[in-house]
Amino acid sequence: FFKDKPLSSIAAFDLERFKKSRKEEGVTNGTINRELAALSHLFSKAVEWKWIDHRPAKINRLKEDGGRMVYLTAAQAAELLNKAAEHQSSFIYPFIRIALETSMRRSEILSIRLEHIDLHRRIIFIPQAKAGAREQPVTKNLAEYLAEILKTAELGQEWLFPSALSECGHIRWPEHAFREVVKAAGLDPKQVVPHTLRHTAITHLVQAGVDLPTVQRISGHKTLQMVARYSHQNGEHIQAAMDVLEKRYKSAA
Repeated sequence: FFKDKPLSSIAAFDLERFKKSRKEEGVTNGTINRELAALSHLFSKAVEWKWIDHRPAKINRLKEDGGRMVYLTAAQAAELLNKAAEHQSSFIYPFIRIALETSMRRSEILSIRLEHIDLHRRIIFIPQAKAGAREQPVTKNLAEYLAEILKTAELGQEWLFPSALSECGHIRWPEHAFREVVKAAGLDPKQVVPHTLRHTAITHLVQAGVDLPTVQRISGHKTLQMVARYSHQNGEHIQAAMDVLEKRYKSAA
């Protein structure tokens, strides 16, 4: 965002523009705050190393919503996939399907290399994940779907989502197509953003009764504490757990 702007020239107004830009991209306040924390660290190190005399601007963090995370029901996820399949973009359906069936982050999905897809072991290797390199397990259905995609890949194709117009070789993000699909599915594009798909996959794993360490292994979170947030989601699995508790007491009475 700041490109070649020197640290000493970054003003409070620049920071507000950065926050506004990121929010318009659908990024959460928490993610923006992590990015601001990185910039704050740069300020501190620059002062420590005497590159600048003082911190050029005060960094005000955004308020983070500690409430309920947005996720899709199974029916909503199915409808989103249906509308994605009807969309003219060839990238949007596979992107949404991979996100819902793996919990992978947007950047991880768009940068998948064909050589990193192991259909036999049913994993996708992610060399630069947020918490370090990892092997991402995939569902059987997704592995079969990816097998069909690989059959149609062009000779010498490197990326799953190639783009001749992108400097990195793969598409950046088809934001317009994603918003159109979300609207077509009867959902709010202000609420349903790419990261919502990750929340959805993880939430349904938890609701299905998968233990948190296994969920952490699948989602690639750094700590178990970060995964524990999803266990607070209210749903049928919570009531089912309480019913189990009730039955145990009744059986002993």
